[in-house]
Amino acid sequence: MAKTQAANQHAKEQNRVQKKYHADIVPSLKKQLGVSSPMQVPRLEKIVINVCLGDATQNPKLVTQAAEELTTLSGQRAVITKAKKAISNFKLRENMPIGARVTLRGDRMWAFMDRLVSLALPRVRDFRGLPPKGFDGRGNYNLGLKEQIVFPEINYDRVDKVRGMNITICTSSDDDSGGRALLEALGMPFRK
Repeated sequence: MAKTQAANQHAKEQNRVQKKYHADIVPSLKKQLGVSSPMQVPRLEKIVINVCLGDATQNPKLVTQAAEELTTLSGQRAVITKAKKAISNFKLRENMPIGARVTLRGDRMWAFMDRLVSLALPRVRDFRGLPPKGFDGRGNYNLGLKEQIVFPEINYDRVDKVRGMNITICTSSDDDSGGRALLEALGMPFRK
């Protein structure tokens, strides 16, 4: 009985971007894309945040610090990624830790999307909009950030080195036009 009450309470406390998606974006995209069912409207499936560190071959502690920062800004524990092949020119051995990754789904995905659009992207220095060339042909969008300090969760005093990250937003759309329409409706500021 307590689980059902918690589930009902959780359903009432949806993120504001998720509420906007269900209330406003689905009906407008249904008309815009010319689909008959609300289930055909593109939706967010997952967001993957990835940090790869070239300096990790000399200092393995950098990977754990990057994983802690990813955990802080995503609210979910980061997974340390390892090298698949050995490359002698880069002093890289197989299974050496070289990065960190987080895959967000559900409520954490919606919360991160809200923070990305409303807090992080406006704090990027010399921001003129996101490039529209980041789509992969299947409705998914990739963007790169040069600094992790644009997120308010990251304490600037504790940052030892400014690192970038790659953010992949995966949608259920089959083509770039549907994915772009969804992301524009969610508030992603694309260049005109």
